[in-house]
Amino acid sequence: MAQFFQIHPDNPQHRLVVQATDIVRKGGVIAYPTDSAYALGCHIGDKAALDRIRALRQLDKHHNFTLMCRDLSELSTYAKVDNQVYRMLKNHTPGQYTFILEATSEVPRRLLHPKRKTIGLRVPDNAIALALLEELGEPIMSVTLQMPGDEYPMSDPYDIRDSLQHQLDLVIDGGYCGLDTTTVVDLTGDVPSLVRQGIGDFSPFEAA
Repeated sequence: MAQFFQIHPDNPQHRLVVQATDIVRKGGVIAYPTDSAYALGCHIGDKAALDRIRALRQLDKHHNFTLMCRDLSELSTYAKVDNQVYRMLKNHTPGQYTFILEATSEVPRRLLHPKRKTIGLRVPDNAIALALLEELGEPIMSVTLQMPGDEYPMSDPYDIRDSLQHQLDLVIDGGYCGLDTTTVVDLTGDVPSLVRQGIGDFSPFEAA
């Protein structure tokens, strides 16, 4: 049975943030708000938790997971970036983008795209998500909370609790989230390419 924490969207209660990160460290799977839709998250090194998310979302091995990072210093730990790419990231983080980048050896192989050795990384513009990441001290392995067959992600924490309380360890109520996913931008080639149009504006990358 999932625990249910009501965390203030602008001023997250430190006590609840600490409890939430303890659940992640101990192998829990959580639902938490971001600046786009709600996300499922777990500890980056926990294979069992990752497998639970794969089963819940019915994802195959080719699905790109996202490392939710607190800032660009973490991005550079897990992805290979040159100066031009770094400037692009700096101009668009935190924000509603997921960036596909070439992964470093710090990323567990099971999180990588099996053929391309890439990883999705993003820095959310959401106080609760950033508080969790700051307290955890490392990225959260994440994926959008969109159930198989659904057209849109889940956006209401009470609906999430009612539907998934037996599959999750924690649902964080940070208020209603939108129905839009992030815009996914591939930065592994010579020019940025649009993988998925979401809430973020892609036009600045076309200009780059």
